[in-house]
Amino acid sequence: MGLELNVKIFGQGPALVILHGLFGSLDNWVSLAKKLAESYSVYLVDQRNHGRSPHHDRMDYEAMADDLLAFLDAQGIYQAHLLGHSMGGKTVMHFAGQHGDRIDKLVVLDMAPKAYEPHHNVVLEALASLPLDQLSSRKEAADHLGKTIVEPEVRQFLLKSLKRDKNNQFQWKFNLATILADYEHILASIEMEEPFDGETLFLTGGASPYVEKSDHEAITEMFPNVQFVTLPGVGHWVHAEAPDAFLKEVIAFLQ
Repeated sequence: MGLELNVKIFGQGPALVILHGLFGSLDNWVSLAKKLAESYSVYLVDQRNHGRSPHHDRMDYEAMADDLLAFLDAQGIYQAHLLGHSMGGKTVMHFAGQHGDRIDKLVVLDMAPKAYEPHHNVVLEALASLPLDQLSSRKEAADHLGKTIVEPEVRQFLLKSLKRDKNNQFQWKFNLATILADYEHILASIEMEEPFDGETLFLTGGASPYVEKSDHEAITEMFPNVQFVTLPGVGHWVHAEAPDAFLKEVIAFLQ
């Protein structure tokens, strides 16, 4: 049984469900959703252990695909366009291999179905070492993370998930304990029961290492009706770094 996921809905029209990446939340997507809402009913979803969705001690793509199926059923959506970034991309790929009939068109943003080497170690260690119970301000948290996470945009992105609880103590919106325990499952490859033959767009950043030309053959075997679009000079956060180009490509594909 899937968890009951937190959602924000914008606009009217054909359903478009968007899933964020690791450490993210639906809040990262609101400005883009408002633009897409001119033509679509946009459903922004917090995946399990993120945002305002429930925390659970299991974090793998089978479970996250079950959450997505339960979400579509609860919303009364038989078929939707799905868009997933990074970890969300793997969730929608896994879902496509099981429930392809529930997908109209599929967009995978800067992610391949392969297994990845651990590459969040600096971030995970920094998050785990942050003394949440001793913090008195967000600036203290930023300064602590800054000792090891050199990129200001990464620190800023992570700090969007720092909140105060009802006792005024800082805590993460994401479930750090489960992410640490199940990190290998988040890195794992996607196993599909059968290829997804619906229209699929793999939209990648030209400056991102996540999807390489050598991945295209395996992707095409799993998604035979695929288009590849690369945005030159853009990194892993394609939608945040090049929002206009992202919107142009996604809208053209969905129409």
